[in-house]
Amino acid sequence: MKRKRIVLILIVVVLLGFAGYSYLYKGHRDIASEKESYLVTANSIFDEFKVDEAKANQKYLDKTIEVYGKISSVDLEANSVIIDEKLFAVLKDKIKNGELMVLSNIKVKGRFIGYDDLLGELKMDQCTVVK
Repeated sequence: MKRKRIVLILIVVVLLGFAGYSYLYKGHRDIASEKESYLVTANSIFDEFKVDEAKANQKYLDKTIEVYGKISSVDLEANSVIIDEKLFAVLKDKIKNGELMVLSNIKVKGRFIGYDDLLGELKMDQCTVVK
């Protein structure tokens, strides 16, 4: 009787341990394959943050969005672009020299990570260029 109880407790502990591990260590999101929640311009999303930052955060934060506009600058070392001087986007794939040109139109899909009110810019990561 005592032996059955110990085995049962051991099984329950192992199952709870596995459930806890599975909950804590979920697989990574694949932003590139997710469907975007919103398609906006960099200027329009910036304006939404200027009007009501809390509401805009609730709407966009940690969501997959597509943003389009003109490239203001390209940083090959940081693998990032700035769109319409308002949105800082870190690209997932390495940028090749001459691949993205300043003042050309671009559409990126990525995870929105927030608005930096000190620098006055929006931030996205895990971005891919949408053709």
